[in-house]
Formats: sequence, structure tokens, C-alpha cells
Amino acid sequence: MLKNQHASASQAMDAQFREVSALVEEIQTILSQRPGSAPPRVYEQLNRLYESLGRLRKQAVNLEGEWRSLVGMAEVSQAMNSTLELDLVLQIVMDTIIQLTGAERGFLMLRDGDGDMAIRVARNWEQESLDPSEFAISRTVINRVANEGQPVLTTNAQEDPRFGGQQSVVAYNLRSILCAPLKLKNEVIGVIYTDNRIKSGLFTQRHLDSLAAFANQAAIAIDNARLFASVRQTLAEVTELKNLMDNVFFSIASGVVTTDIEERIVLCNRAAENILGRVTGELIGQPLSAVMASLSSTLKPHLNGVLNENAVVTGLEVTSDFADRGPLDLRLNLSPLKDVQQNTQGVAIVMEDLTEKKKLEAQRRLFERMVSPAVINQLNPNSLQLGGKRTEITTLFADIRGFTHFSEALSPEELVSILNCYLKVSAEAVLSEEGTIDKFMGDAIMALFNAPIPQPDHTLRAVRAALAMRAAIHELHNTLPPHQHLNFGAGIHVGEAVLGLIGTERRLDYTAIGDSVNTAKRIQENASAGQILISQPAYLLVADQVEVRPVEPIAAKGKSAPVLAYEILDLK
Repeated sequence: MLKNQHASASQAMDAQFREVSALVEEIQTILSQRPGSAPPRVYEQLNRLYESLGRLRKQAVNLEGEWRSLVGMAEVSQAMNSTLELDLVLQIVMDTIIQLTGAERGFLMLRDGDGDMAIRVARNWEQESLDPSEFAISRTVINRVANEGQPVLTTNAQEDPRFGGQQSVVAYNLRSILCAPLKLKNEVIGVIYTDNRIKSGLFTQRHLDSLAAFANQAAIAIDNARLFASVRQTLAEVTELKNLMDNVFFSIASGVVTTDIEERIVLCNRAAENILGRVTGELIGQPLSAVMASLSSTLKPHLNGVLNENAVVTGLEVTSDFADRGPLDLRLNLSPLKDVQQNTQGVAIVMEDLTEKKKLEAQRRLFERMVSPAVINQLNPNSLQLGGKRTEITTLFADIRGFTHFSEALSPEELVSILNCYLKVSAEAVLSEEGTIDKFMGDAIMALFNAPIPQPDHTLRAVRAALAMRAAIHELHNTLPPHQHLNFGAGIHVGEAVLGLIGTERRLDYTAIGDSVNTAKRIQENASAGQILISQPAYLLVADQVEVRPVEPIAAKGKSAPVLAYEILDLK
């Protein structure tokens, strides 16, 4: 709107100026022709009027220039106040200066990071941006203004003793040059450079004064635009960082809940939603004591310590009963939330749901009591396959002698209790030698050595396990009444067997199958109470480490020839 008002006023002023100029020209024509009919005093008055109108026209020209400068400054001021986009501000400043000064080209330069003047805007009189190939300017003039902080006006740079000998002035045929510093708090932040390579004497002191005024105004506008750009950049970085932190916060695997000083929930992430069984909208603003009511009494002293004493609580394991999820095992870490002045503003609670983990641990402990730990450690749940491989193993069978008759006089509960006592010490003897308990078969135990973990001395380990089993049973007798004293008979054999997973995908059994296993079972069946029998192939592997005595060859069921065996007495 302001620009339109200025345009209307400019048109009116131009019309009045044209009328005055036309009148001056008519008077000049009359004076030059001097018609004889007019008295001499008329010509004298016309001559005085002509001179007065000439002076008036000259004053009008000057006033018009000053008025246009003021209008230009007002328009620039309005334009610069209407935007904080730096590049647009610089372009508006440059176009206005070129228009008011009649310059052919204009350049606005700002100091870069190295302190040099770098061109930010280059425009011509047609309000077009210049191509870099047209940046033919006097660096001498620019450096002088930048270093001294004073404007420079030269009506003809070719003849100006200050610049006439400079290479750029000569090479680029520079003539009228007008250059002013951009100052901000007495610091030169840039320069405005205008020139005309065709006309000499184009710029006047009035142009210099106008340019200096523009430069002061432009420096402030540029600083404001820079501040705005910096703030916008900072805001963008802060927004990006906040988005990143929000994404990180909500993607943390552990549940995170923050409260204010009054213990009301301020933030929570998705993991916390899953643990607590409620969505964020239902949690924000709620008292922590209401959300975790079953833990309120447990958490209260810890929360007081965090809020009042800046205490940090780590590894607090609690069991809570949530209405929507049931009993949960949680591990909590509590720490104070502080502001920049290190004042406590609330509490951060990091929670881990241990419910499934503890359930799996309990299942594993139960599984380890049913299957040898050595087998468990060898199993990869992702690559379980049915079948096995042929391997040399040593098999140990041990069976309680007279257990069937013994069980007739006992209740099932008492019988199981006594049986477990004997099986426990037997299993511990096997596991102490890193053997694998293949299975319990009623009152018998089957153990493997060299499977699944390779053991070069697997037969010797089986012998030591049988001897330890016998010794442990003797120790057990000291704690049991005489009528509960029982003994194992044990058999040991070595040979190849197929070792692996037998069964179906729904029910697997890690075991060994083969004639060598059956032979060990037959040898055990012929051992008397407290007797340990070993086959000849197994004995030959440990002959120099054990004391034995020969026994009658065993007529084993399913064998075409008797099985040679020895009774193990002790280790050498």
C-alpha cells in the first residue's frame, strides 16, 4: 500500500515538473525569437522569470532526488521489516540502491569465515541476478572501504589518482564507482558496491549520503535476518534432537516412567505401557501410587530417598500383582530428575519385566534336574534334528538289588522318598565325573561317558563314578535305619553306539542305542549287591589304573558267546 502511495505521489510530482519545464522552454523560445511587437521591458521581465524558473527547476530536481531517496529508504525499511529471509532482504536492498543511484550494477558483500568479502548478491539495473562471469569489480576500492570503514565515491576511476593505476580498474574499464561499508556496532560486516562502466560523473555526494544511510539500515536488517536464521537453525536442530530423543525414549526396551515432584506420571514409553497394561493417555497425570498400588508401600521409602536425598536405587526386585496382567516380577532402578540448576524435579523409574525370564529360569532348573546339564549345554533349540551319529562311549548301568521285595512293605510315598535318596547320591557320583545321566528307570540309572562331550578317559571316568556311587551309598547307610539299607549292582561296557535325539518333534529323548548299551545292561544284571562288573574291552582300557579280579564268564541274554568280565575292587 505504501509503495502505491509513493508511486501516485511520484507521478504527480513528475507531471508538475514537466509543466514547469514546458513553461521554461516556451519562455526560452520567446526570448530567442524576440518579436518586435513586444516592448523591451517585457523581455526583461521574461528573462528574470526564465532565470527564476531555472533556479526553481534545479531546486526541484534536487528535492526530487532527496524525496526519491526518502521514499526508497521507506520502501526498503518496509520491505526489510516484512521479511527476515536474509537472501530476500539483501536482494531488496540491492535493487533499491541501483534504482536510486542509476547504477549499472550493484554488489552486496559480507565477511565470510576467513574475514574476506564474499559476494552474496549481485544485481543489474534490470533487477536480474548477475552471472559469476560478470563479477568484474575493483577489489582495491572494496578492500579500502572494508579496512577503513569509510565510503568511497569516484566519478571516474580511470582518472582518479587513488585508483587509476590499479589493474582491475584499467582491465575492467571501471568509471563511476560508489562503495559504502555495512557497519554494525562500529564493526564492518560487509560493503555495498555500485558502479557504471559507461558513464563518468554519474554519482554525486547526494548519492553517497543516500547509500551510507541505506547501508546503516541494511546492516541492521542483515543482522536481524542472520539472528532469525540462527534461531531458526537452532530451533530446527532442537526439534530434530527432540524427535530423536522421543524416538529413542519410546523405543527403549526397558520400561521408563518419569514423575514430577508430587509423584504424578509425566512421561512413559511403550515398554512401560506393555508392562503396566495401560496406554499412555491413561497414565499421564495419574499418581504413581494409584498406577502401581500393589507396590506403593514398597516404593514409598525409596521414592522419598530419591526426592529428598538425591539417592539412586538400582536393582530393586519386586513382585507386583496388576489387575490386567496378574503377578509380575520387576527389577526397578530409580534416580532423581534434575533441571539445569541441578534441582530435583521428579523421579525417573526404569523397569524391566523379569516375569518370563524367571519363569524360563525355573523351567531350566527343573529341566536340569531331569536331563544332564552337559546335554542341555550342547543343545541348540534352533537346530534340533532327529537322528544321531555313531560314537564310541562307555555305558554305566546301576540297579538297586532286592528293591522289588523291599517295596512290598512300604507305602508309595515312603518308597519314593527312600528311592530318591539312593538315586540322588548315584546321580551326584555320575555328574561329578561329568557323565551324562541318560535316564532313571525305576530303581535303576543309566549313564553315558564321552557323550555328548568328548572325554579321552571316558572309561576311567565311568569306573570312578561307580566306585564313588558305592562309597556314597555306604555313607548313606549311616543316616538310614538298617531296614532301609540297599545296594546297587553296577555294570560297565565300552563300544560304539548311535548317539542322538530319538523320538518326535513333540517329544525328544537324548539317548544311546546299540549293542554296546545292551551289553552293559546284561553285565549289570549279573552283578550282585555292591558289586561293580566291567567287560574285558573296557578293562583293557584301564587295566593299569584299577585293581580287579576275574569272574566267571557271563552268559548274557541275547549273546551267542559268554561275556568276559572282571570285578572292580578299587583304583590303584
